[in-house]
Amino acid sequence: MALERLLEDATAGDPITGLKWTRKTLAALTRELQKKFHIGHTTVARLLKSKGIALRGNRKRLSPRQDAQRDRQFRYIARLRGKFAKAKVPSISVDTKKKELIGTFKNAGRTWRRTPLEVFATDFPKDAKAKAIPYGIYDLLRKEGYVVVGTSHETPAFAVAAIRGWWLEVGGHQHGDKRELFILADGGGANGNHCWLWKWHLQQLADEFQLTITVAHYPTGASKWNPVEHCLFCYISRNWAGQPLISFETVLKFIRTTHTATGLSCRARLDRRKYETGLKITPEQKRQINLQPHRILPEYNYTIRPHDYK
Repeated sequence: MALERLLEDATAGDPITGLKWTRKTLAALTRELQKKFHIGHTTVARLLKSKGIALRGNRKRLSPRQDAQRDRQFRYIARLRGKFAKAKVPSISVDTKKKELIGTFKNAGRTWRRTPLEVFATDFPKDAKAKAIPYGIYDLLRKEGYVVVGTSHETPAFAVAAIRGWWLEVGGHQHGDKRELFILADGGGANGNHCWLWKWHLQQLADEFQLTITVAHYPTGASKWNPVEHCLFCYISRNWAGQPLISFETVLKFIRTTHTATGLSCRARLDRRKYETGLKITPEQKRQINLQPHRILPEYNYTIRPHDYK
């Protein structure tokens, strides 16, 4: 029957899109069935229960410190967001999502199925085929997501390469008449406010595209307020809830099929380049950064201008 076809598991490597690659919620199943039948969610739930199908999770069976300037920085971020939004300056929120093991591992959440999906009993990284590093970029003006899935390491070079890819593929076309870019980022990790390699790579980006880049960082312990977290990452996690991420293609499909009723859409691509860790910025590189700290909380807020800026 139509309902059973909707509940069939996706197989690895199949170019399947839509519902089969998304979380099979009651609402999603009902919407699909309503394309062919006059049916409501109550009837769909009753049919599922009559077949012994319920929301089930995976089964493991197979072998703060609060910053003193926190509120002041939040107020300043709100001012910057309002200023750049009014001027229609491209504005993005960036961060690295939780790294994911590729393989038959348990993924939190439940899906409609007759029996639980069996996954590995342990979550040892040595059993993984690989590791996915999703770096998210959320367009604050257009309410769109862009995720680069890395396979190497989370480094400043990887983070800025992801932003560069977004600008080349999306931002430069949608905001091409603007020579400014506003970035909201966390205070730690590859895009941390104390990371000089992050600033040095941003300088290369500014010079390449003649962009004046303004960056504002969230204080320590405030990353959940970064829009990319609650406007993009939470929906991606909800979309693949209860589904093992068995391949990079699976990860990309789930990200690309992440949508919301309010219009969120998301692009995704894979970055297989190798990024070295443990690199240090040289004094000469540091001097080359055309950095202009802001008067308010300069450790969190700064602007990087291209070298031939006029």
